[in-house]
Amino acid sequence: MAKLVFALNQSLDGYVDHDRFAPDPVLFRHFIDDVASLTGAIYGRRMYEVMRYWDDDRPEWGEEEWAYARAWRAMRKWVVSTTLDSVGPNAELVGTDVASEIRRLKASQYGTIEIAGPELAGSMAGLIDEYRLYVHPVVLGSGKPLFTGPRPPLELVAHERIGAHAIRLTYVSPDAAA
Repeated sequence: MAKLVFALNQSLDGYVDHDRFAPDPVLFRHFIDDVASLTGAIYGRRMYEVMRYWDDDRPEWGEEEWAYARAWRAMRKWVVSTTLDSVGPNAELVGTDVASEIRRLKASQYGTIEIAGPELAGSMAGLIDEYRLYVHPVVLGSGKPLFTGPRPPLELVAHERIGAHAIRLTYVSPDAAA
């Protein structure tokens, strides 16, 4: 059975915005290794469209960006959308019964599946086994909150400084369903 993990960068005040802060080189290397280790990822439409950046070849990329792109391209992706007609390579659309599909994936896969996108994760909180919150020393003051729905009960199981500025807080959800 696969473990479902919600992992995302956030500001000190709990907002997510990939344009307003970025990982340092050590944290970026951590993300490369993380993506390479995943069984797959479940994306909401908006997060998937942001991540499609890694499907394009960009001449300005250095070796680390190419390494991330290779890992992301190799990973299986499931995209939750009612508006997309098709998705890119190594990805498939998930229909309207998202919770049932996630339960099926958890039961039929092994390893770790990440769920990405605050709104999607918020709607599937009862199925998420682990939360990996990468907290950055930035205060945004507004934007999209990391938690978009009721906050699930969480138990802190680990904390780790990664790179010069980020701290990863790892929580488990005792209420996660299979």
